[in-house]
Amino acid sequence: MRTLRPLIFSIFLVAAFYVVTTHHGGLSPSSLIGLNGHSGGIQITEAASPGPIDPEEQNNITVYRKVIPTVVNITSTAVTFDFFYGPVPQQGQGSGFIIDSDGHILTNFHVIAGARQVEVTLWNKKKYRADVIGTDRQKDLAVLQIPAKNLTSATLGDSKNLEVGQKVYAIGNPFGLSGTMTRGIISSIRSVRGPEGGGIDQAIQTDAAINPGNSGGPLLNSHGDVIGINSMIFTGGAEQSAGVGFAIPINSAKAVLNDLVQFGKVRRPSLGIASLLPIGPELAEQMGLSADAGVLIEQLAPGGAAERAGLKGGHERAYLGFTQIYLGGDLIVQIDDQEIQTAQDIANVLENHHAGDTIKVTVYRGKRRMTINVTLDNSREEQRAT
Repeated sequence: MRTLRPLIFSIFLVAAFYVVTTHHGGLSPSSLIGLNGHSGGIQITEAASPGPIDPEEQNNITVYRKVIPTVVNITSTAVTFDFFYGPVPQQGQGSGFIIDSDGHILTNFHVIAGARQVEVTLWNKKKYRADVIGTDRQKDLAVLQIPAKNLTSATLGDSKNLEVGQKVYAIGNPFGLSGTMTRGIISSIRSVRGPEGGGIDQAIQTDAAINPGNSGGPLLNSHGDVIGINSMIFTGGAEQSAGVGFAIPINSAKAVLNDLVQFGKVRRPSLGIASLLPIGPELAEQMGLSADAGVLIEQLAPGGAAERAGLKGGHERAYLGFTQIYLGGDLIVQIDDQEIQTAQDIANVLENHHAGDTIKVTVYRGKRRMTINVTLDNSREEQRAT
């Protein structure tokens, strides 16, 4: 009897296993692991479907898709001299954007300065040798052209009435990473000195991340219109973005585009005034002037446009604090019916003109108000005349 007990017990276990596997659809390895309370996998929660894109995200995507076909990667090759190896090719990278269907591209002057060869790579990876059509070192601008037709061009916006706090986007090739978009706001509008030493009037300061390689690329508003050309960053010593970047306002570029394409340089106009003094109500009262605000002509450029037209400079020496000034000149209050209160106001008016244009300058000469027509000269960069 004792010899039959193991056999009976074995038959019972087999029968039990048969019943369980038959009535419960079988035990898989995973269900067996689950029974003893141990799991060999990670329990995750998956979304049933992708969540909806919110309106802000959708606008980001729309701007990127609209503009990315117009943004290019620019590789410039210059030759430097190495003490051991002699002439050595050196490459630099930047960005730019297409401005018409004939292959003209706007970028920074410093992106292609000194280049022996310039190559442009489009968003679809097509590469072209580019010709430098025109440069403006003073404003850090350059126009290139590639032998390609029917290209998608960027939409140039208006940088005149920008407001601090507006949302902006930058698209370019930071550190060679092509097609990169970053986002921020306009942090300030201020005049700064550009990479080539020239002043950038009404430069757009932004906290959108701008890094080496972004130079020459577009700064965009929320509609995808170009409002600036990314030009430089303030790094505080680190060669990367610190949240302080600057862009050339697009209106400054639009004002000289035709000259750059047609003549290869800018025929910048000059009024022929060597020095000016901004006048406010307090100074106007002290000097006994006939207007509360304007710009006083201290000195004229000899033989310049203003002198030929009959405008008068100062002739009486005086001191404003420790600064020597000249009194007795004409007080400019308007140019082409636009109010003038600072030298920058004059510069803004001249940006919309070319050498040879005639402008109407309204002045006070003593108590007499008069308007004088002035035909603008072609400015020479070595002079500091307005």
